[in-house]
Amino acid sequence: MPAQAFVDALNEQIANEFAASHQYTAIAAQYEADTFPRLAGFFYAQALEERTHAMMMVKYLLDTGAKVVFTAIEAPRMDFEDHVAPIRHALEQERSVSQRISEIFELAREQRDYLSEQFIQWFLKEQVEEEATMSELLEIAERVREQPMELEKYIARENPGGGPQDQFAPEAAGGA
Repeated sequence: MPAQAFVDALNEQIANEFAASHQYTAIAAQYEADTFPRLAGFFYAQALEERTHAMMMVKYLLDTGAKVVFTAIEAPRMDFEDHVAPIRHALEQERSVSQRISEIFELAREQRDYLSEQFIQWFLKEQVEEEATMSELLEIAERVREQPMELEKYIARENPGGGPQDQFAPEAAGGA
């Protein structure tokens, strides 16, 4: 069984992943309401990805005999001043997640919980991709701020974040 400190931190991160999914769904819905279908689709996909990350963590805890604890999550931010602000918010969120995942990794290492360290390592790699995707999207959004439909064209053309499934990704609970 994983170290209890790791279990507690991972349970907290499960809530954070569900909160990120909730936030991305809210962003997607706002983009859809504002008739930005490509941005909406991108963020709906990001929401599903964050939910899948949470379910991977749930599966790990279940597989190792640790207790899964679900806690409340905060309501997502809904007030954005323009079409670029949600992307900036998403990048800040990804940077925060990267920091938390690093802390969880460090905790596993300090506890000499090598199986948990190995499990969380995949998420470190994933966060590099997540931050890069959001950073690039923000750069493009800022560049074409006055022509938001150019951002829609970019997403349609480049499909950011839409790479193939990672064969080394942890299994998600429920086959998610």
